[in-house]
Amino acid sequence: MAARAHNNAIAADEAGQFILVIRHQRVLLDEHLARLYGVETRSLLQAVKRNLERFPSDFMFELSAAEWSALKSQFVISKGGRGGRRYAPYAFTEQGVAMLSSVLNSDRAIAVNIEIMRSFVRIRRLLDADKTLARKFERLERKLASHDQAILGILAAIRQLATQVPRRRGIGFTADLTE
Repeated sequence: MAARAHNNAIAADEAGQFILVIRHQRVLLDEHLARLYGVETRSLLQAVKRNLERFPSDFMFELSAAEWSALKSQFVISKGGRGGRRYAPYAFTEQGVAMLSSVLNSDRAIAVNIEIMRSFVRIRRLLDADKTLARKFERLERKLASHDQAILGILAAIRQLATQVPRRRGIGFTADLTE
């Protein structure tokens, strides 16, 4: 039982690292999921293709050529024809990953799936915390802007007072002869 818990902890750490944002969605690629589940990528895709009706386009999609080439350059994935992958990977959304647990019916698949779902929840919480922090910064910036305006007004008044030099009377008695 202790060894099983250790494997789940490793999977939980890895799951969060593999989550990418593609097409404005948080997804996991098929090869990363296969690695987490401890199966070959082709076996995972075979199971998915056998149950294709369970994976609509909002659960799973194949990356476009542009998306795949961007991933290749970013992650240095081996080139096709040299022992590397010859087709674009599939990306699974959170719902697609949840559906995989029913397709891959093993203890490890269930345990890993639970950890992946927890990773998605942690990311969602972090993003919500970022939104709250962004709102606080916006309020602070508005407050600082109003303070800046007040300080500029004070400085302008001080400058105006500093430029108005009062006429000084000379020292001693001076008679006004115009009277």
